[in-house]
Amino acid sequence: MKTKLGFHPSNLDTSVRPQDDFFHYAGGGWLKKNPIPKTESKWGTFYVLRDEGLKKTHAILQELTKKKHLKKGSDAQIVRDFYLSGMDMKTRNTRGIEPLKKTLETIQSITTKDELFTFIFSEHKYGVSHVWGNFVGQDDKDAETYTFHLTQGGLSLPDRDYYLKKDPRSEKIREEFLLYIKKLLQLSGASKKEATAQAKTILELETKLARISMSRVDCRDIEKVYNKMSVASLKRSSPFIPWARYFKTLGIDTHVRTLTVYQPVFFQKLNTFFEKIPLETWKTYLYFSVIDDAATFLSDQYIDCAFSFHGKILAGNETIRPLWKRIAGALDMFVGEAVGKEYVKKYFPPHAKKEINELVDNLFIAYKLRIQKITWMSEATKKKALLKLSQITRKLGYPDKWKSYRGLVITPNTYYENIVRTVAYEQKRNYKKLGKKVDRKEWFTPPQTVNAFYDPNMNQIVFPAGILQPPFFDPNGDDAINYGAMGSVIGHELTHAFDDSGSKFDGKGNYKNWWTKEDRKRFDKRAQMLVKQFNQFKVGDLAVNGKLTLGENIADLGGLAIAYDAFQLYLKKNPLKTINSFTPEQRYFFGLAMFEIAHARPEFERMMIMVDPHSPAKYRVNGPFSNLESFYKAFNVKKGDALYRAPKGRAEIW
Repeated sequence: MKTKLGFHPSNLDTSVRPQDDFFHYAGGGWLKKNPIPKTESKWGTFYVLRDEGLKKTHAILQELTKKKHLKKGSDAQIVRDFYLSGMDMKTRNTRGIEPLKKTLETIQSITTKDELFTFIFSEHKYGVSHVWGNFVGQDDKDAETYTFHLTQGGLSLPDRDYYLKKDPRSEKIREEFLLYIKKLLQLSGASKKEATAQAKTILELETKLARISMSRVDCRDIEKVYNKMSVASLKRSSPFIPWARYFKTLGIDTHVRTLTVYQPVFFQKLNTFFEKIPLETWKTYLYFSVIDDAATFLSDQYIDCAFSFHGKILAGNETIRPLWKRIAGALDMFVGEAVGKEYVKKYFPPHAKKEINELVDNLFIAYKLRIQKITWMSEATKKKALLKLSQITRKLGYPDKWKSYRGLVITPNTYYENIVRTVAYEQKRNYKKLGKKVDRKEWFTPPQTVNAFYDPNMNQIVFPAGILQPPFFDPNGDDAINYGAMGSVIGHELTHAFDDSGSKFDGKGNYKNWWTKEDRKRFDKRAQMLVKQFNQFKVGDLAVNGKLTLGENIADLGGLAIAYDAFQLYLKKNPLKTINSFTPEQRYFFGLAMFEIAHARPEFERMMIMVDPHSPAKYRVNGPFSNLESFYKAFNVKKGDALYRAPKGRAEIW
């Protein structure tokens, strides 16, 4: 019998009533003991686990540096030399901007719009997405087929609203952005006068791109972004852009007959921009864009300049992270699976995978029972929902087959070039998918990642080994906490298959309506209740965007309810005792709260309100809890308590 409390009592703030603000009751003590480090913009239990993950990666990297004779081209050699190149600040500082010299000279030598396109297309071929983006992925209406996608892009700030909003904070950020551009250009050789004029030109062009960009809320809507068209139609809609040459440059012209254009209006208007905006404006913009993209991979001067804006102004960080953390994070990003092999060997034992599989099994059983009991859904739609649930597959821990890095050249003293070669290598891997059968076993995140997600096209839930760690999942710990923390997160990802977006895909991963018209109306009405609830939550003077966060809010609410049911199924076979006066049901809710405990700097919170589809941490606890009858019973919530909602005002979907 496990009798140890799965969290420390000092995490609590007992001056707060759980019925009024469970977030601060469960985590207020932790927040007081754990101020945000100067190097971070947000800090919480989730971020502590990420930090621990980086330390584990760092330990692996340090072990590799002691090995002098590694086979050239092996994963170990690639990882070791990539790490050494990033840590070698002496060489990076000596080189300065030299790694970009050839690219910047190419931009300066452009004399025609034709040459402008040649440069942009070549950059895209090697994975650098200037002005717009592209990728090869599943066709939303034919999930067994890979197709080519075009997406809007070209902005240096996190979202189009940063360019368009007229409030004082947005105006201030634009002023700081201009200063940053000037500093970066002067650092690269421009005079103060030249840099001042060029900064204004760059901001004006990016503002024009922002005006033709689709909003984040609309980008979440599959009905608005699924725009399948032929290459011929693309050419007709934006004839000034030489698309035939674009596809040929990428080496995919023989495979692309149709493609998905996420934002057709963006490309139609971009076509006019290329036609009418002067060549020198585009050159100035690209010159800055290349340096801005590369700054953190260059010398200390460029790193500090970039951090002064992206780190301090936008995110509110006081100081930059230690070099080893930045390089360990870069390796996770660029050659993650090569690092992940060693991570799994050291930190994810076989019995952990076995126990998490058992927990997931209970989640599926609980979800099936909930769908069967739903009263607002017709039997016809319910039957299809159950079919989709049965078709969801799982990826837990690590891939069955690891990625190959054969042919990737990594040297110990060329950090920037190592990144360029790796990005180009992955872009080539991505393009090679065209014409092949979809690989449903492919992983898109390395196993050491502290995150989880649902993939609607694959109809899969993915939980890397990095997140399946204490305190969120402890095979030897309190199972009330395991179900409340990791169980609710698994339930969250399962619910994404049935949220406002995921519910538009069938069990095979195709964008296809499987609902009756009446059931969809009932679903939307219930979802609208959540939109209204979250629109009322505020961070400072900014309101949460209930539409932007709807999918995550549905998943939070559904995940908690489903995991609670699964926990009740578990308790029937494995009864748990009260520990430190907390019942198993109460500890379940502490599990979820413990997962979400976090606080953030004001600058970062404001940025997240604008761009993040997740609600702020406080409302990811208090929001769904206020809708759950099981929470009311566990903590005796009554009318008059701050978290109390009248039964008619409680949202319930799944």
